[in-house]
Amino acid sequence: MRVTFLLKCSECGEENYLTEKNKKNDPDRLEVMKYCPRCRKQTLHKEKTKK
Repeated sequence: MRVTFLLKCSECGEENYLTEKNKKNDPDRLEVMKYCPRCRKQTLHKEKTKK
């Protein structure tokens, strides 16, 4: 039931973090405030499914 996906910065579009979640517990797309090294600040990162 675990799914691997990338977290993409909403400001610059950089794919910074590879993580996984349990799709049964969290069916919606994940949105997290994380540090973006390209922007050099904390920004909103949204889930992008891995192919």
